[in-house]
Amino acid sequence: MKTKESVLKLIFLLCAAFSILAVLLICFFLFANGIPAIHQIGSIDFIFGQKWKPGNELYGIFPMIVGSIYVTAGAIIFGVPVGLMTAIFLSKFCSEKFHGILKSGIDLLAGIPSVVYGFFGLMVIVPFVRNVFGGNGSSILTASLLLGMMILPTIISVSESSLNAVSSFYYEGSRALGATHERSVFMVILPAAKSGILAGIILGIGRAIGETMAVIMVAGNQARIPDSILKGVRTLTANIVIEMGYATDLHREALIATGVVLFVFILLINLSFNLVKNRGNK
Repeated sequence: MKTKESVLKLIFLLCAAFSILAVLLICFFLFANGIPAIHQIGSIDFIFGQKWKPGNELYGIFPMIVGSIYVTAGAIIFGVPVGLMTAIFLSKFCSEKFHGILKSGIDLLAGIPSVVYGFFGLMVIVPFVRNVFGGNGSSILTASLLLGMMILPTIISVSESSLNAVSSFYYEGSRALGATHERSVFMVILPAAKSGILAGIILGIGRAIGETMAVIMVAGNQARIPDSILKGVRTLTANIVIEMGYATDLHREALIATGVVLFVFILLINLSFNLVKNRGNK
């Protein structure tokens, strides 16, 4: 028995070590290949430069940074309220029979490939935005709507699990004090599940900022700073995927450096979440 436990502990340790090693290898590859390019181009010119023209040796990724922020912010605006309200409905208001049907649909939504989402956005959302709001349809608004739809399963699943994990004593105590069902849910259960809900939102943000294929198909892929949500943009991920196939020398290294910036963005998002979580726990 002790031998079996020791073997299992060793297996678990190796799995954990492999996960850490994978992250370290990714970091090493990105920074080893990206930092020299940033140094050669110039950190200010690279991060804040507004022109991306590899043929003219201009590698400014500021338009892609702005595009990623705009699209991700739009996805949060559209996706978070809908996802959170859906999670609350599933957890506290939905009948058991309807819950199974709705939950199956959400799980199916999570399994749809991103290229299928992109094709749906290209065929349905792009014409809708073009006909209703104007422009050519491939825009920040279109990408935000599509990404907001794509992050729904993550936010709903994690938020519902967090709401269900709150002890029933919170709800029972609130009801005993005379609060209604709705008030107990929104004023007691929801704040108690705040940490898990924030985790779901952070995971959704990570999905949105890291999405590539769907964004390429609907965002317009224009490397410029937009002056309207109906204008096209190019995100950091789209910039890497579009040009990596034929990039060489400094151009290729600049694309890897773009990945470094994206990686730092993700780290900052996770760090911000941990700070908010720790402050909430205090």
